[in-house]
Formats: sequence, C-alpha cells, structure tokens
Amino acid sequence: MQTGRDQRIDFFRGLALIFILWDHIPHNPLAELTVRNFGLSDAAEIFVFLAGYAAVLAYGKIARRDGFLLASVKILRRAWVLYVVHIFLLAVLMGIVFFANSHVETRDLVQEMGLQYFLSNPQQALTDELLLRFKPNLMDPLPLYIVLLLGLPLVLPMLLRKAGYVVAVSLALYLLAPVWNLAAQEGGVWFFNPMAWQFLFILGGAAALHAQRSNAPASRPLWRQPLFVGATVYLLITGLLALSWRWPQLHDAIMPLWLGEHLYPISKTNLSPVRLLHFLALAYVVAKVVPHGDWLNNWFARQACRMGRYSLEVFCLGVILAPLADMLNALGGDRLVMQVFSALMGVGIMAVLAAWLDWNKHLNRK
Repeated sequence: MQTGRDQRIDFFRGLALIFILWDHIPHNPLAELTVRNFGLSDAAEIFVFLAGYAAVLAYGKIARRDGFLLASVKILRRAWVLYVVHIFLLAVLMGIVFFANSHVETRDLVQEMGLQYFLSNPQQALTDELLLRFKPNLMDPLPLYIVLLLGLPLVLPMLLRKAGYVVAVSLALYLLAPVWNLAAQEGGVWFFNPMAWQFLFILGGAAALHAQRSNAPASRPLWRQPLFVGATVYLLITGLLALSWRWPQLHDAIMPLWLGEHLYPISKTNLSPVRLLHFLALAYVVAKVVPHGDWLNNWFARQACRMGRYSLEVFCLGVILAPLADMLNALGGDRLVMQVFSALMGVGIMAVLAAWLDWNKHLNRK
C-alpha cells in the first residue's frame, strides 16, 4: 500500500457486489457459487470490512494532511449523501416493486420485499423511513454504513495514534451486542446490529493502517506459519459444515448434539463469533495467498475493480436490479435459462454503469 492503491481491495469489493446481487435474486442458480455456500460468512462481511478499510485509508490521509476537523466535515458530508441516497433509493425500489408486482401473478413481490408495512401504515412508514427504521429487504446495508460513518469522526484520531485501544473498546461493544440493538419498524430491531458490525468496520480500518507500515516479509513458507495453518484448517472445517447443510440427515449424523446446541443459531444480526472468525480467517488466507500481480490486468478483474471503485453507485443499482430480475424470471416461468440470463445481465449492467462513471470521471478531469 505504500506505493499506491491496492487493486485487490477494489477487486474484492466488486466481487462482493456481484455476490450480493446474486444472493438477493430469489431462486437464482448462480447464488450457489457465492461465498455464503462454502462457509459461515457471506458477502456482507466482505463489504463492511472493506468499507472500514477504504474509509480509514481515505479519511486518515485527509486527517494527517489537513487536520481532523476537515476530515470530520468530509466524513459527515459523505454520511449525509448516503442518507439522501437511501431515501431516494427506497422510493425508487418501492415504485419498481409495485410495478413488478402488478405484472407477476405467481407470487407476491410486495410481501417478499417487506413492503407490506408501507401499504398498511403509510404515514408511520414514511416517518420510519426518515428515521432509518423502515428497511425493506435489500435496504439494510446503507443505514448501517451511515451509522458507522457517523461514528468514525469520534474514533479516527485515536485510531490513527493507538489503533489497539480503539479495537479493544470496539471489541467490548461487540460483546454487548446481543443485549442492545436499534429499533426498527413494528417493534423490530435492525437486521445488521450496529453494535456488532462496528467491530468488523473498525477491524477493517485497523487493517488499513497496519498495511501502511513497512513489514518485513515472513521468511518461513506458509505451511510452517501456525496462524496461516490454523486459519486454513478452520476454513476447511466450516466449509464442510456449510456443505453438510444441503443434506440434513448427513449433518445430523456427524454433528454432536452438544456442539449443535452451542453453535446454532449462527446469528447474522449480532455477527456471531463463528461468523466473524470465519471471515477473519478467510481474509487472512486470501491476503496471504492472492498476490498483487498481473492477474489483476485480465478482463474480468478489471471490470470487478472498476465496480469496486464505484461501490456505492453499483450497490444502489444492484438493489434496483434484483426485483427486476425476479420479475423477469417470474414472467419467464422461472426457467433455468432465464434465471441465469437475468443474473448475468444484472452483472453486465452494473459493469456498464461502473465503466460509464469511470469514463465520466476522466472526462471531468480533462
């Protein structure tokens, strides 16, 4: 990271955006290829961790150069932009879902997207929308990111000086997550508990600061590094566990009863420790195994990197494309060919948007 932008960060952000789209299209066969099928974590952990990584990298540089006040102003301005985007995106999403539902007879898309609350309580739903309490399906990540950004100015000065202290406090808040969460509509709570997910965001920021330091490369091969071996073994075990869920009888036969009682449920809302540990092991192994090399110059990697550089815009487009793909699949009889076509077309549209934004950015510079 000393010499410039690490393209691997952009690549994996773009890959996470593709996974999020595929995971959010019902009955999509390509969703079987996403990371959630081979372990205990999924694309949400990738997205939040790299959001923290990128935010601390960008605003930490501004804080060192121009001072913490200016960095805080820019962070809050970014949070405001995200808030406006969230309101606008929710309005667009509701319009698309209502339109799609009027053309689909096989299922209720309004109910599937969690928009029934708006139809039954429109006035309260609008109030909850402004207070970030009304979050239909697909809309949970943006409010979480807004809250995390609002908290970043409070911890950024100490994070840049004593990152270990900030991580320790963040860990303490994470441990309190099961007993505290923000309120959502109809007496519910946030699907992504900010008290829990802030820890992953802070870990991403701490990792960005660690990457900027000049560290001597390890002299021992990977298979002789205990941390790498332990992380790899954990990934293999949890991967086999995730695969066993496809065959419930096999799972029940190999899973000890006492272990299942302690392991399940694996909470995504409170970022269960086994989920968190799985992602950290995955991130560590990938960082060790995947080099920063010529593979980033191939066609697919370039498209993914470009989508990662414009993650907010591409994510918002993906939220809109998911119900449209679901409508297209329903109108096509949910045939396999149509499901694969809609999923790939969605990725193609996101790539086109990223290419257009990149071209527009260069045009403005000229």
